[in-house]
Amino acid sequence: MGGKTPDKSDVAAIDELRATYDSIKTEMAKVIHGQDDVIEKLMICILSGGHALLMGVPGLAKTLIVRTLADLMSLKFSRIQFTPDLMPSDITGTEILQETDKVGKRAFEFVKGPVFANIVLADEINRTPPKTQAALLQAMQEHEVSVVGRTFTLDEPFFVLATQNPIEQEGTYPLPEAQLDRFMFFIKVSYPSFEEELAISRTTTIGDIPKVSQVVDKDAIIRYQQLVKRVPVPDHVHEKVVKLVRSTRPGAEDSPSWTKDFITWGAGPRAVQYLIIGAKARAVLNGNYLVGVEDVEAILNEVLVHRVLLSFHAETEGMSPEDVISRLVKGEE
Repeated sequence: MGGKTPDKSDVAAIDELRATYDSIKTEMAKVIHGQDDVIEKLMICILSGGHALLMGVPGLAKTLIVRTLADLMSLKFSRIQFTPDLMPSDITGTEILQETDKVGKRAFEFVKGPVFANIVLADEINRTPPKTQAALLQAMQEHEVSVVGRTFTLDEPFFVLATQNPIEQEGTYPLPEAQLDRFMFFIKVSYPSFEEELAISRTTTIGDIPKVSQVVDKDAIIRYQQLVKRVPVPDHVHEKVVKLVRSTRPGAEDSPSWTKDFITWGAGPRAVQYLIIGAKARAVLNGNYLVGVEDVEAILNEVLVHRVLLSFHAETEGMSPEDVISRLVKGEE
């Protein structure tokens, strides 16, 4: 598509979504002080139909943010605490033997696990073995669960927010690159500013957490997800995204010569898809009817930081994935 303006009905729907987002931010502000960027990135993920991986120390309101978002959208929320002894059935559910209406007759009945929700918080996903991680990752990819030969479809919308603790690395199972690629965004959650922490000190120690009002329901979220897909993207934005992603691959004809020294593995085609759909979601959240380059640049780090694997040379030079992405954006040869 060459970037045509949406039709009148979509223009009205984008205006409605923008107003809804403003209401969501107003309600969130009753409970959360700061973290505006994190909230925006999570909204982009939800509207894009993607999943997010959050990295941050404990106590930065990650759980409270996602639980509050679920309340605002009237979505079913569940939280899974990942531990070394967690089994796949603890996530997906299991069959138990139950009495039936007939005397002396018993039959297996499937009891759904916590993954059967609209928003699933997977706390410290790197603290559980790969076999259990894979049970969640299958649900993320296929939006369904397979148990003892039967397949169960998950309710839409379905969104997984997984967290990792950057402090405790002993006894953890880091997600392999192929599994990291399932996450649309890798979001780093930082400490609040002085003013935000002052507000936290003053408002969260005087009583119960304020109640938030429902702003939207799941049918509207699904409608908004379809709307995001229809947002036009100019050809030059498509071309910029593809060129940028290709430049992360060392040795490719599109990549600068220095990437051979600093990058071991670059981003795949899924990064292109997530950059485009994420830029569409960001555009409509800002009330725009067309995707701009600034929408792509605003989500570059979140999409690429976990898809660009740095070399040992880069690490010894003290380079981060963000540094490499910044050099690629600037077009350094």
